[in-house]
Amino acid sequence: MLCLTDSIRDDDPCVQRLLCTVEEAHTLPELILAAWALARVLARHLVESVLAERARCPTSWPRCPQCGACLRSKGLVKRQVISLVGPLRWRRRVGRCPQGCETPQVAPLDDALGLHPHQRTSGELQHLGCALAVFVPFATAATLLGWASGVVVSPRAVWEWVQAAGQRAMAQLQAQLQAAAEGHLPPEEPLAAEVAAMPLALGADGVMGPFRPEGGNARGKTAWHEVKVGVLARLGRHHTRTGQSVARLHQRRLVAVFGDLDALQRRLWLEAMRQGIRQASQVVWLSDGARGLWRLFESSFAAYSTGI
Repeated sequence: MLCLTDSIRDDDPCVQRLLCTVEEAHTLPELILAAWALARVLARHLVESVLAERARCPTSWPRCPQCGACLRSKGLVKRQVISLVGPLRWRRRVGRCPQGCETPQVAPLDDALGLHPHQRTSGELQHLGCALAVFVPFATAATLLGWASGVVVSPRAVWEWVQAAGQRAMAQLQAQLQAAAEGHLPPEEPLAAEVAAMPLALGADGVMGPFRPEGGNARGKTAWHEVKVGVLARLGRHHTRTGQSVARLHQRRLVAVFGDLDALQRRLWLEAMRQGIRQASQVVWLSDGARGLWRLFESSFAAYSTGI
């Protein structure tokens, strides 16, 4: 501990206090939590040091989109972003058009870091918040995120992150569906050799799900609607401890849509291509007797699979 203490600047009282807290911790949980808080501060110092070093590097300025003049530096401007290790503060060069065009200021370092104008939280903090919101309510996700990062995050902020992530995912999906419809098939997902050698099974069905009568309002009688679901999986074998061979599903994938069969067909075919339907040695389609599902099979999957 003495070496670590000597290597940290004495003029940072926050770090010194945290070091004392670590040394004075009695129980193991107290020791780990104190060390975690110290680690966040050290990580923040490290990141800010790297950002400051990058800000001192020569800047390549783009040209003004209005007049074509090369943008000129207006000096160093502060930037702050809330991250998983706490608030990050640094200064970077910003530039404007020397001709006075109404072009917003440009910060090349922000672009290199993947930051958007007016962005207040970093991507990894938003990703963790969205992942937590998959399993728990927004308020609980915000609390857990605060415990992990040491920053205060509101449930509203987590909700907005989830909405933005959902919009990006839907835009990406629509682009992929459009490309597949035009014959520009997306690259298929690489599969491990042992998985690619297994038979591929796929099928579809409809399930009834409860919906609120009005969006964002829990009042009123629950409305039940059908959600169409497609499932894809590789069929493998597994040997138990007793030596018995049993079937096991691998590479399970799910697609679902609150829409018609055409919407399901496009999504199911896209995922089937990703799962290697055109290269699989054996493909089976499993379904009940619903006529719409068998029309879907005949139009898209009959050439590649056996219907059961």
